[in-house]
Amino acid sequence: QHNDVIPKDAPEYHIAYTYINWLLDLPWCVFTEDRLDCAEAQKVLDADHYGLEDVKKRILEFLAVLQLKGGEDRKAPILCLVGPPGVGKTSLGQSIARAMKRNFIRVSLGGVRDEAEIRGHRRTYVGALPGRIIQNLKKAGSGNPVFMLDEIDNLANDFRGDPASALLEVLDPAQNFSFNDHYLEVDYDLSRVFFIATANLLDTIPGPLQDRMEIIRLPGYTSYEKREIAKRYLVGRQIKANGLKSKQVRFRAAAIDELIDHYTREAGVRELERCIGQVCRRIARRIVEGEIAPDATVSVTPALVQELLGARNYILAAFS
Repeated sequence: QHNDVIPKDAPEYHIAYTYINWLLDLPWCVFTEDRLDCAEAQKVLDADHYGLEDVKKRILEFLAVLQLKGGEDRKAPILCLVGPPGVGKTSLGQSIARAMKRNFIRVSLGGVRDEAEIRGHRRTYVGALPGRIIQNLKKAGSGNPVFMLDEIDNLANDFRGDPASALLEVLDPAQNFSFNDHYLEVDYDLSRVFFIATANLLDTIPGPLQDRMEIIRLPGYTSYEKREIAKRYLVGRQIKANGLKSKQVRFRAAAIDELIDHYTREAGVRELERCIGQVCRRIARRIVEGEIAPDATVSVTPALVQELLGARNYILAAFS
């Protein structure tokens, strides 16, 4: 009697079982409904980030195009956000997903050297798995997530292959509707996935890969923009993170300017947030030690900043 069932103790059983599970778990025809209201999306983007107008305009243009197309072709753009560290490239991806009501997935490509990380392993290898693209689409649970490829400028290559070349098919709108993972060996449609790559520099990204992406440059923040970001986001976040209440600490505008001009020198706002956090922690210690009453309101002035953080790190040169 002929029997087509693989015995459970056979090695091929587990290989076939895992492969079929991957095929069944992928979101082949599962798509989330986009929020196409540009005004609502604008509110979400503005609430999360100050400035960055070029990126916000591009997202709203994409939503407007989707609204006009209706249920027709919904190919997503492929963006590359280029800018110095700390300007909000990675967090912007989360905001875009929230504005569009899409699922969000982030993959860090820093230091990835193996081509199989992108395209998967052949099933002939022991412990073979699909690449990161397919793995994270399964995790997203939908076929149209916002997919962030972080630190694309830090990809490397060696004897295991060139992952940057493997990304050429993923990030090419003319090819990615039939992306072929080495493990699945079945074409998967990536055309509805909204890919956003981030990079600090363009110099290390190969030319053919740059050509497939729409480059959007994010310049460093001005002092005025840093002040607004600190007032709207950083101060409240650090007060809460350090166990204080908003009524216990009040940062004066002059104190924020003091931190920006004399304690930080950066394009982004990460160091500024660390300095604000340092001020909050030292105030928290004084409250715990009884130097400041718990119900008192501490007014943070430039003089108090210097007292808490020590001498200024930078002196602004006066030009006549």
